Amino acid sequence: MSTTDASVAWLTQEAHDRLKAELDHLSGTGRIEVVRKIEEARSEGDLKENGGYHAAKEEQGKIEARIRHLTDLLRNAHVGESPADDGIVEAGMLVVAKVAGDEEKFVLGSREIAGETDLQVFSEKSPLGASIHGMKVGEKGSYQAPNGKDIEVEIVSAKPFTG
Repeated sequence: MSTTDASVAWLTQEAHDRLKAELDHLSGTGRIEVVRKIEEARSEGDLKENGGYHAAKEEQGKIEARIRHLTDLLRNAHVGESPADDGIVEAGMLVVAKVAGDEEKFVLGSREIAGETDLQVFSEKSPLGASIHGMKVGEKGSYQAPNGKDIEVEIVSAKPFTG
């Protein structure tokens, strides 16, 4: 399985385990809790003006959407060790690059790899991600922004992201 397939996300084993635990919680306890909230709010009477009921139903929708997302992500994920520390840009790398002259630090891969960090994440399928995938430290290239402008990129460093 190639990590460049359209529906495949590369995940470390740690990220996979964290997401699986979240899915298990949402599918079990999370669903039970929100159903309980809906039933409690429903017992309060008129549903048209029941803010608690509508909030619980909205929460239920968000939980179900997250369950669907996690199920699909985990079903199609390529789970593996962190990439080699060889200075070649690939999924799972913490990249420092000069983008249009400004130095930026980001993770290449799925938002799920970065977890709770504040780091910016670019998919390998994004214009920037696709253009730098496979580049080595010191290499220069460019990509076309959505507005049609060519943006220059230089790889400053590429190290496995360790969270």
